Amino acid sequence: MNEEALLENIESIKGIGEKTAKLFDKVGVTRINDLLHFYPRNYDIFEPVIKVENAVAGNTLALRCQIVTNISVKKVRNLSIITFDIADNTGRLKVTFFNTPYLRSSLKSGHFYIFRGLLKKKGSMTVLEQPKIYEVSEYLAMQGTMQPRYSLVKGLSNNTVVKAVTSALESSIYLKETVPSYLIFEHNFMNYRDAVRSIHFPKNQDCYERARKRLAYDEFLFFIIRLRLLKLTDEELQSKSIFTKHSQTDDFLQKLPFELTNAQKKVWEEIKKDLKSEHVMNRLVQGDVGCGKTILAFLSLLMAVENGYQGALMAPTEVLARQHYEDLLELSKKYSLPIKPVLMVGSLTAKQKKENRAKIADGTVNVCIGTNALIQEPVKYKNLSLVITDEQHRFGVRQREKLAKKGNRAHILAMSATPIPRTLAIVLYGDLHVSIVDEMPKGRLPIKNSVVDESYRPAAYKFINKQIKEGHQAYVICPMIEEGEMNDVENVTDYTTKLREALPGVRIEMLNGKMKPSEKDKLMEAFSLKQIDILVSTTVIEVGINVPNATVMMIENAQRFGLAQLHQLRGRVGRGKDQSYCIFINTSKSKEAENRLKVLGQSNDGFYIANEDLKQRGPGDLFGIAQSGDLYFKLADIYADSKLVQMASIDADRILSEDPTLELPQNTALLQAVTVANENVTL
Repeated sequence: MNEEALLENIESIKGIGEKTAKLFDKVGVTRINDLLHFYPRNYDIFEPVIKVENAVAGNTLALRCQIVTNISVKKVRNLSIITFDIADNTGRLKVTFFNTPYLRSSLKSGHFYIFRGLLKKKGSMTVLEQPKIYEVSEYLAMQGTMQPRYSLVKGLSNNTVVKAVTSALESSIYLKETVPSYLIFEHNFMNYRDAVRSIHFPKNQDCYERARKRLAYDEFLFFIIRLRLLKLTDEELQSKSIFTKHSQTDDFLQKLPFELTNAQKKVWEEIKKDLKSEHVMNRLVQGDVGCGKTILAFLSLLMAVENGYQGALMAPTEVLARQHYEDLLELSKKYSLPIKPVLMVGSLTAKQKKENRAKIADGTVNVCIGTNALIQEPVKYKNLSLVITDEQHRFGVRQREKLAKKGNRAHILAMSATPIPRTLAIVLYGDLHVSIVDEMPKGRLPIKNSVVDESYRPAAYKFINKQIKEGHQAYVICPMIEEGEMNDVENVTDYTTKLREALPGVRIEMLNGKMKPSEKDKLMEAFSLKQIDILVSTTVIEVGINVPNATVMMIENAQRFGLAQLHQLRGRVGRGKDQSYCIFINTSKSKEAENRLKVLGQSNDGFYIANEDLKQRGPGDLFGIAQSGDLYFKLADIYADSKLVQMASIDADRILSEDPTLELPQNTALLQAVTVANENVTL
């Protein structure tokens, strides 16, 4: 047996058949190696047992209690409900179970158990719903340990994943060390194999932190080396497309019905200077949602056309691409611009795609707007000289590289709606020039924010309903897609049902990241056409179209997200002339979480919030939800791990100064890891 064992299908693991393998496939796990790198979402830390008098609603807790009443079962329609009371010498609580009739025969009145679960407030009563039940000795053996919790889909239990990972770890001996040994020694890192084992089953908090630090460092190191190898920011690369003319662009700018903000003017001058220089432009434009980055992209495209070149704008979704196309087409007609745009998206018919490809190839069209359909092999450009990626963090390294290579040393303009502190942006993007649009257009009403606890939900529903009756729309964000992933957070599936019951007659639909792109696009388009009143979604809504009519954003379990991501979500509203609102539901009783969320209640400035995130967060902050919002890694987080980012950047430059192309034998494993790890990492 050798490293080929890592490539074996997970069906080779005892207990995993075809049906279970299909469930694992839904979470991206098909091989043993995939399973080893399917890291826990968070951990269940078995807390010390407490007394009933110290139990606080909203917390997950463990109680050593005696069943003090008979165990009763009643039927409500198709639901069987079991209830009984438990007590210790300090107090008494009610326990409720749903559809578990077998408990009536397995539990004994008068017997002591450990009941562990989320304590909820139900009107005037405090209820322990669906707690896990342990024999006292069984629980005490687990107390203080960290039990992994994985991302799940319906039908796949956490226990099944734990068993599969335990078996897969037998093959971890074949994992290769990829980081140079001198760096492991200098940083006192855990070795790679131990880190992979420990991230799944840490012996304690210190072991977890060491494993996470090592694996997060690897992710940053591979990412930064990949960027350096792509030479995306080579200042010596001579441009073959120098944009000398801009009178038409200047004239268009003068005719616009609004004046650019000072921040937009500054960034436009930086872009214009790049396009007129002898070197290829590589510029990242950062700015909050709604700050006016799109008009800067349109001005750049017009300047490319004015100089006789083609430009391309790639968006992450069909809906967003179509919106850009229609907006640019309207501007072109209204101001008699020389722009001849074409739309390239996957939903076009084969005939439409063929016709559009022909127009792109012969130069009949000079601006191409689309999704990754723009980089497909059959698409040939006549003289592509400007490449723009919108919501650029949603595109993989290869995708952006592929589009740029469709032209001959094309200028690159990347746009990001998530403000990253400049210090981090410079490290993560190397020498890529960073421009910041840190001013909102005049007349934009600031979003009114409210950080509240779960008791505010009924009032929030009432407020949302009032906004809908006034003709507006709302978003509701839940951390999870369906029940089972985490037991103390809201999920989109159940929440949609609950909301439909609470607001009869309101058109409510759900959206999540596991839907097909065509399904997501269809829902977003229906929402933009005001055919949906409330869209219940996971964080996939971060990238969406401009819906000025949406005036309310409500985020459930807000404490589970980083500040930067919450700010990004909030940016989906406040885009029209009407007053908009964001409601952050904090279901934690933690004072720390409350203070953290207050930052959002006090400010709408994305850069201030990003820097606060940087200050407040640490690697130990396990919220259980992917945090970064802009750069997506499995474990690493640019805010919590900012020091690791800088460490990896220094090490990457050190490695590449000695071996610029990673050709030396000692870097073979590193080159392979960099290539594989970054196939789908976004930047």
